Formats: sequence, structure tokens, C-alpha cells
Amino acid sequence: MKNSTITQAFTALLLTAATVAFAPSANAAESKAVDNIQSTRLEQLNNQSKSIQDIQSTRLEFLNNQSKAVDDIQKVRLEHLNNQSKAIENVQATRLEFLDNQTKSIDDIQKTRLEFLSNQSKAVEDIQEARLEFLDSQSKAVENVHETRLAERARRNK
Repeated sequence: MKNSTITQAFTALLLTAATVAFAPSANAAESKAVDNIQSTRLEQLNNQSKSIQDIQSTRLEFLNNQSKAVDDIQKVRLEHLNNQSKAIENVQATRLEFLDNQTKSIDDIQKTRLEFLSNQSKAVEDIQEARLEFLDSQSKAVENVHETRLAERARRNK
């Protein structure tokens, strides 16, 4: 039994020595494996972060381009609306000018007609006055003729 106890003690001692001897190597190997795993994980995380940043950058660029496109479209629409407004204002100005010209023409025509009617009225008045003068002259002439005849008769009758 003594041998077996010694053998057991010796085996335990050997195992302890082996453990002590190999433990730092195992720990170092395990540490390197952990470091490799952590480094791989960090690299993967870095790659994922870069990918996410690239995706976000691409999305932001896309959104910026969309915003610029929308701004450009709005600018073109506003320009179109301004041009339409200017065209409408020009058409309205032309219409107003046309209406003003028509009004002036009508005023001129009415003025000319009134002048013509005034001249006609004056001419009619002059003709009527001349006729009245003629009739007055005829009446006086007839009266003179009657007076002369009456005077002649009265002289004859005397």
C-alpha cells in the first residue's frame, strides 16, 4: 500500500507540476485565441460600422439629391407661374389698351356726329331764317303791292 500511496502521491505531484508547467502556455494560447476572437469581432464590428456609415452616407446623398430635385422642380414651377402671370398681365394690359382705344374712337365718333348734327342744325336754322326772311320779304312785297294798288285805286277813285 505504501507503494500505491507513494505512486498516487507521485502522480498527483506530477499532475500538479504538469499543470503548473503547462498552465501558462495554455493560458497564453487561450489568451491568443481570445485576442484573435476579439480582434476578429472588432474587425467585423468595424466593417459593419463602415458599411452602416456607407449606407447612411448613400441614403443622405440620395435624400440630398431628391431635395435638390424637388427644389429645382419647385423653382421651375414658380418660374412657369411667374411667366404665366406676366403673360396674363400683358394680355390684360393689351385688352385694356384696346378698350381705351375703342373708347377714344367712340368718343371721337360721337364728337364728330355731334359736330355734324350741330352744323346741320345751324344749317337748318339758317335755311329757316332765310325762308322766313324770304317770306317776310314776300309778305312786305305783297303788302307794298297791295298798298300801291290801294293807293292807286284811292287816287283813281278820288
